[in-house]
Amino acid sequence: MMESGLPMCSTCGEQVGLSANGEVFVACQECNYPICQHCLDYEIKEGRNACIRCGTPYNDDSKAVADVGAEQIGNHTPIALHAQDRGIHARTISTVSTVDSEYLDDSGNPIWKNRVESWKDKKNKKKRAATKERKEAQSTQVPPEQQGELTPESEAAQPLSQVVPLPKSQLTPYRIVIIMRLIILCLFFQYRVTHPVDSAFGLWLTSVICEIWFAFSWVLDQFPKWSPINRLTYIDRLSARYEREGEPCQLAAVDFFVSTVDPLKEPPLITANTVLSILAVDYPVDKVSCYVSDDGAAMLTFESLAETAEFARKWVPFCKKFSIEPRAPEFYFSQKIDYLKDKIQPSFVKERRAMKRDYEEYKVRINALVAKAQKTPDEGWTMADGTPWPGNNTRDHPGMIQVFLGNTGAHDMDGNELPRLVYVSREKRPGYQHHKKAGAENALVRVSAVLTNAPYILNLDCDHYVNNSKAIREAMCFLMDPEVGRDVCYVQFPQRFDGIDKSDRYANRNTVFFDVNMKGLDGIQGPVYVGTGCVFNRQALYGYGPSSLPTLTKNSSSCSWLGSSCCCCRGKKPTKEKDLSEVYRDAKREDLNAAIFNLREIESYDEHERSLLISQMSFEKTFGLSSVFIESTMMENGGVAESANPSTLIKEAIHVISCGYEEKTAWGKEIGWIYGSVTEDILTGFKMHCRGWRSLYCMPLRPAFKGSAPINLSDRLHQVLRWALGSVEIFLSRHCPLWYGFGGGRLKWLQRLAYINTIVYPFTSLPLVAYCSLPAICLLTGKFIIPTLSNLASVLFLGLFLSIILTSVLELRWSGVSIEALWRNEQFWVIGGVSAHLFAVFQGFLKMLAGLDTNFTVTAKAADDTEFGDLYIIKWTTVLIPPTTILIMNLVGVVAGFSDALNSGYEAWGPLFGKVFFAFWVILHLYPFLKGLMGRQNRTPTIVVLWSVLLASVFSLVWVKINPFVSTDDASVVAQSCIAIDC
Repeated sequence: MMESGLPMCSTCGEQVGLSANGEVFVACQECNYPICQHCLDYEIKEGRNACIRCGTPYNDDSKAVADVGAEQIGNHTPIALHAQDRGIHARTISTVSTVDSEYLDDSGNPIWKNRVESWKDKKNKKKRAATKERKEAQSTQVPPEQQGELTPESEAAQPLSQVVPLPKSQLTPYRIVIIMRLIILCLFFQYRVTHPVDSAFGLWLTSVICEIWFAFSWVLDQFPKWSPINRLTYIDRLSARYEREGEPCQLAAVDFFVSTVDPLKEPPLITANTVLSILAVDYPVDKVSCYVSDDGAAMLTFESLAETAEFARKWVPFCKKFSIEPRAPEFYFSQKIDYLKDKIQPSFVKERRAMKRDYEEYKVRINALVAKAQKTPDEGWTMADGTPWPGNNTRDHPGMIQVFLGNTGAHDMDGNELPRLVYVSREKRPGYQHHKKAGAENALVRVSAVLTNAPYILNLDCDHYVNNSKAIREAMCFLMDPEVGRDVCYVQFPQRFDGIDKSDRYANRNTVFFDVNMKGLDGIQGPVYVGTGCVFNRQALYGYGPSSLPTLTKNSSSCSWLGSSCCCCRGKKPTKEKDLSEVYRDAKREDLNAAIFNLREIESYDEHERSLLISQMSFEKTFGLSSVFIESTMMENGGVAESANPSTLIKEAIHVISCGYEEKTAWGKEIGWIYGSVTEDILTGFKMHCRGWRSLYCMPLRPAFKGSAPINLSDRLHQVLRWALGSVEIFLSRHCPLWYGFGGGRLKWLQRLAYINTIVYPFTSLPLVAYCSLPAICLLTGKFIIPTLSNLASVLFLGLFLSIILTSVLELRWSGVSIEALWRNEQFWVIGGVSAHLFAVFQGFLKMLAGLDTNFTVTAKAADDTEFGDLYIIKWTTVLIPPTTILIMNLVGVVAGFSDALNSGYEAWGPLFGKVFFAFWVILHLYPFLKGLMGRQNRTPTIVVLWSVLLASVFSLVWVKINPFVSTDDASVVAQSCIAIDC
């Protein structure tokens, strides 16, 4: 047994041990940074003679003790492996000797059980000690006066990132206003409920229900933004630590995933620009691999990728030689800036002109391929050697893999190595469920694990190119920091877009979400995964928990079951069974973790022991029947065995993308991208957070990635419809945040509120449609939802409006979002709520109850020749009918209200202003929708004119002629007055 009470080494997690005189070993006398003799010896051997924390040089005593430790290590074979300072957040490695390993029967191996239990015990002890040491390390910072005297070695040992909390002058007033708004809301509802409007009870009750739901939605949206933070990264420190001259580069490898489906709707030129920007990224070429998933098995994508690989031989060296940004040629050459700025090389102008000419020729070849692919031959496509293209039948074809660049000896025009480029099209067969994008991403996970097995994965949509060539280094500042990255599952970058009009009529930039909500989540457990621009820890995708994962105890588990049953389902048995199964899955994941730890720590294990460990833990049932892939999951630092045969690896890669590989495995259920919703990104990130991982938000000054967005009204609404439908599917599934994930207690409550908000927001469309119709009904009937206001009621209404305004102003202050962006977001919240979200709710329930699945076409990414020409395209769809009807109703209601006031005298003008105010609130929020219907230069589509005239005529006839809103007594009085004046 190890002695208790000793501090734990911050590098390897073991106890620091005792010195020769029997005292606790201390390497740095200045700050007492905990480091053991073995790790100190390694640091000195690598030339790092200063303390990692404070930069103070080690004294001679520490070096002497380290030398003694080195001699001892040289004379004795170690039984433990130490995690070296490579920037990985590797799990803690235990010390279990295999000298007396004996094998019993396959079921119930005592040696195996002892290993698992010993690992768990040591893991718990190390967690507590490491947490204590981290807290002490955070409290002991480098004094400001010493920061200017840091040596290059000590600078490399500094943190690679920094959390920048908001100033108290911004955060404190923001929180105070939130609390005040909550109090005012409670007083407001107390007044609304206790002061009904008897003359319009139905309208009053409807309005109160809608307002309560809006308040609930506000709470879900507001409180996850309670602790917003900013982060800084230090790329120079990353290079100083992992890219030292004369030493092999220790930066972690990254596998890029690019997914595409239909090249006729997702133009190959856009996909090619994304690939070129990846190949030219500012990162060691041997650490970069780009995998392109062609889920449509299109020969056009294959041939365009072959052309792209050839053009990359010229483009990549040009980018790196002149450090151009961005490194997507289409967007670089279209910049309207001074391209000579900061370019002092005399040959730059000449080479740029030649490169632009080469790119234009390359575009001509790509466009020729697109034109050729417009009409498919009757006999199908044929490859250059005369054989039929395997993907002629997009629903029934074998798996295809082609390595264009990489270890095949491909070099650029300057003779330098190029990153790996791999084309992947997974197998498709009738009768199999392929799970669309999520299934394609999981296939890429397996292919990349077999071929390159980088420890980190970055996935991009085909229309999102790398805008900042140093973006990967930004992410590595978090993931490769031993203190920060150990429990980080992914680093999410904000989405930025090109080709959007300056006014951003339909809130395509979504600035409020990316610059306000995501910053707030970063201060809790991390931002949600938004589907693109995200760097993953591969181990997190495999379903493992972080190294700091809290251990499940019986008491905590039973308490969690009790809490979830009491709060959510009133003790119903099915919910408890779900929690029991969830805890069981967590326990199995801990056993899988134990298997990998124990296997990695064994230095001289043989094939029999390896197969025994794998079979006992049933890796095949989790990951599938591929021993090569299972071996790759055990390599926490990534990499492929040097003895691996490339041809054998290709065959294995073909095997892991077969359509039946995922059957009876955990793919899509517990590991990889999660199935069950068209918004697989929300589900995938949610499962990781439930396992105890956290995510980080990285916002470099230069946007990391940029993409294109559908800017016309119809495409935008269909995009929002797809997102909302995915949220409804999650709400109706077993992964609903309202009841899923309570067993482990690893999901923080504010984080849970944020996920609940992501899946219930479509249901706001129901009260929103009703609330937007109330002003028109009030104007047509002469009724109102609010009684005559007293002084107290006036103060409450005024306080509520002021608190809403103050909350928005303070959010703008700390987020940097413009007022116009906030207003556009509010407008599209109403537009999308009364159209796309409403349809998503009904379609979601139809899919659950009747099994009707909705198929969505991919939104076209190409724009017209004229700038923002796509903005004015109107594609008539049923989604446009509800907002059009609401808009016309309110316009007719305003006309009717003013007409009624003119006929009734001055006493009717007072109540009219309140009704008209609410009507104008609806009209102003729907104004971008009205402008979109008008098209270019106010040329209204004929169908809109017909709808408007028809609905306006109906409402006018109902109000003027039929007049059903006036009581019978009032109608008789009007008739008598007409008779009296002989009309």
